[in-house]
This record gives sequence, structure tokens and C-alpha cells, in this order.
Amino acid sequence: MTVASHKKNLRNDERGGRAGKGGGVSRPGPGSPLGLHRVLAPAGVLPQAAWRLDAGPQLWPDEVRVRVERLNLDAASFRQLREATGGAATHMRAAVCQIVAERGKMQNPVTGSGGMLTGTVEKAGPGSPLGLAPGDRIATLVSLSLTPLVITDGLAGWDGRSEQVPCRGHAILFGRSIATVLPADLPGPLALAVLDVCGAPALTSRVVGQAAPADDRGATGPVVAVLGAAGKSGSLSAAAARRAGAGRLIGVVEAFAISDRVVEVAFAVDADWRRRGLGLALLEAATRWAEQAGIATLRMSISRNNWPMRQLADKVGARLDFDLDEIRADVSVATAASQDIAA
Repeated sequence: MTVASHKKNLRNDERGGRAGKGGGVSRPGPGSPLGLHRVLAPAGVLPQAAWRLDAGPQLWPDEVRVRVERLNLDAASFRQLREATGGAATHMRAAVCQIVAERGKMQNPVTGSGGMLTGTVEKAGPGSPLGLAPGDRIATLVSLSLTPLVITDGLAGWDGRSEQVPCRGHAILFGRSIATVLPADLPGPLALAVLDVCGAPALTSRVVGQAAPADDRGATGPVVAVLGAAGKSGSLSAAAARRAGAGRLIGVVEAFAISDRVVEVAFAVDADWRRRGLGLALLEAATRWAEQAGIATLRMSISRNNWPMRQLADKVGARLDFDLDEIRADVSVATAASQDIAA
């Protein structure tokens, strides 16, 4: 579904009013802790499944209004928007603003995904169970796909090159929403990058911990396979699995197309087999496959502090693009294939 066709659906399906203006006074009567009272169309569904939400600033008693500072778009949504718009900053800004204006939330109509945000609490309703107070700097741990949102600055500070989007506006949290106060010693962009994927390592730790032996009398911990182990979520999940008692970690690598000529690759090597040249061997194998498939560029996303991967990228002459806490490394398949990169 395209944004244009989704706009037509919204016109056909919407039966509710527009988002309210003003915002100091709470609305009368109780709201639904799940946010059902904010659903405009279609009636009777949960906020995540809704086409449109009421993102007006006035609060029900159990809600919290947040002054938004930064959005973190879901990676799949960001890639889709970049491909659909060509990646130009003005087009990227317009696409996101259009979705939010039409839907009352940031939920990509093509991927169905959202993201999360950071901001400062402006007002907490008297019946809010979240324990937040005005002035708290928070990160939401629920998806933007179910969070009422208004953008007021047109995303003027966003260059369209990163999933992290400087933003001015407001968002609404329900009684059952989840948010955490940001640590004072962690920069906002870094905190957002980590908290964006915090659910995966937390779940991994719980599952592995339940399966791990109850004692250390020679018992071997479970074998854990992490899909996409070289990415941000995957690497944190692998670390959580090891800490929770995994006997062995296996990283399963992903490759996905960004365009007809660019493929992003992510791979990991078991801790016991590192520093033996396997990283170069894997990249060489990926290069051979890419050459046969007519791929021009292999792209790797690398943490700034992942020095072994940075050295690998440097060895193959990758072009590096620094973006907050990550580095985008583009490897020319033709150049890499012409040399023995595993040497």
C-alpha cells in the first residue's frame, strides 16, 4: 500500500473528529488504559490497528503529554521511506509529516511499523499510573505505531540520513503505555539507540536464563542461535545470552537488498573463533556472491566502537559514512573482487 492509497482509505474510513486544539485542561470522564478512546477510525480496534488516532493535546485523567525532542524510526520504515522518496531530505521530511498528519501517529502504511521517541513530560493527568512528573526526560518503550503524535516544526532539523529524527511536537501516553526516565549520564541519541532495541536482549536473557542449568557442576548451557547477530539488536541479544548462561552462541547472518545494486550484509563470528581471519573469509564469500548476482555495493552498519569491524572495512577500502553512534561502510564489489581480501 502506498501513502497515496492509504490517504484514500483514511478519507473513506474516518468517521471521527479532528484532533483537538488547546491542551491544558483534562477531558472529562475516564479513558481506556489501552487508548481505545483515542481511536477515530475504524471504531472498536486497538490504537496500533487503527487508521487514525486523535492526537489532540487535551488529556484524559490517566494520560501523559510529552514534548517530543527526537523520533527514532523503525529501520524497515526508514529504508522504505528512503527508497520511495529517493532519500532527499525535503522528500523524507514531507513523507513523515504527511503520515503523522493523516494518521495522528507515525505508522508507515507500507511496513506497518513505527519506532519510539524521547522527550520531556509536559503534563501528567491525576490518574496516570506511570509515575512520571513534568520535567522528566523520558524514552517511550511502546511503538510510535500506537502513540498519538503531532509534529509542529516540519522536521526542519532532520537531514533525512538517519533513523533518528530531531522533532518538535507532542505525544500522548496512555495508562498502559511504558516509558523510562533517561539516565543523566547517557547522551540522548545514544540512549535512544540502545533503548530502541532493549526488548530483544531483555527477552533473550529471560528465555536463556530459564533454560540454563541451575548450577555449575559441569552442565553445559543451551545453544542459542541469534538471527541477524551482527546488527544492533542482535549483538546486544548475543551478549545477553552469553551473560545468562548460553553454552554456545551461533550468529546467523542476514543480507537484504536496499536497492537493485546495493545489499546490506551483517555477519558475526562465534567468540571462540574470532581473530582467525574468518571475518575476512566471510566478506570474501559475500563479495563472490554479490559479483555473481550483479550487486555493485555491499553495505555494513558498524558501531563506532567496533574496532575489529572498522579495521576489516578499512582493509577492503570501504567508504565510511559516520552517523551518530554508527558507521555505514560501503564496499565496492568490483574493487574487493579484484584483490585477495583474505590475504
